[in-house]
Amino acid sequence: MLHLRLIVPADLRDAVLDRLDGCVGATHVILLPDSAVRPSGDVVLCDVARESADELLGELRKLGLAERGAISADGTELTISAAAEEAERLAPGEGADALVWEAVSEITHEESTLTAVYLAFLAVATMLAACGAVLDSSILIVGAMAVGPEFGPLAGLCVAAVQRRARPALRSLNALVAGFAVAMALTVGFSLLMDGLGLFTQARFEAARPNTSFIWQPDAMSFVVAFLAGVAGLLSLTSSKAGALVGVAISVTTVPAAANAAVALAYGDYGQAWGSALQLALNLAGIVLAGVLTLLVQQGAWRLALRR
Repeated sequence: MLHLRLIVPADLRDAVLDRLDGCVGATHVILLPDSAVRPSGDVVLCDVARESADELLGELRKLGLAERGAISADGTELTISAAAEEAERLAPGEGADALVWEAVSEITHEESTLTAVYLAFLAVATMLAACGAVLDSSILIVGAMAVGPEFGPLAGLCVAAVQRRARPALRSLNALVAGFAVAMALTVGFSLLMDGLGLFTQARFEAARPNTSFIWQPDAMSFVVAFLAGVAGLLSLTSSKAGALVGVAISVTTVPAAANAAVALAYGDYGQAWGSALQLALNLAGIVLAGVLTLLVQQGAWRLALRR
């Protein structure tokens, strides 16, 4: 169930209550007249099954509630109510399969914006992966994958592509391109510093690295793994199973590939730099393609379920 809190101008009260009454998945409706101060109006509280949330939120937007009032939605971890059970029974489909585009768009908007924190996380992850590449440490590579925040912009790009929204797509692309450019540039400097301190050596970097050589030697499996990771990532996002994102983070080699390219550039090893760049491109392409296809399939399946 989702808990909605609405600020409703007085002249929209009847229309909003009618929409709630007509929504089979809505229950626990509470009206608090003239409770809101800024913006002024009534406060309406209700619970709605996830299966009905997307359609209801769309209708509330059409009434102009987003512009003249407010719509807030939060997930409820526990609801003990016969009325709630009945609302979920009457709502079409299953809650885990429901697409709530407003929620997905909001999450990806926050995660796909180029911010100082995003750049810091990506730079630290890339430097950590650089250490893993030079030391041939798979543990450090996994740690870098988990720290990297790049899945947010990738998911945002997938959502924007399916919704055909140019501005969010450009924002996500900007976060990806600028983020990796800054992180790789900083990692080149970091590599030179570590070399100057004697902690990195070109001989170690160019030696056989059985645990991490996959980073700069892309093959068909690189694309397959990235594709599967993209599917899992978007499923976890749309179904609110955020825990699965940790698995996605350690399943792809975007950050390690960028890090290996940066170290290779620092040492002038353009062969490894090219291989790493190709690995990075394959992973990004695989994740985006899988994400878009996953959203399209989910959207089609959900529409079919509603028709039934």
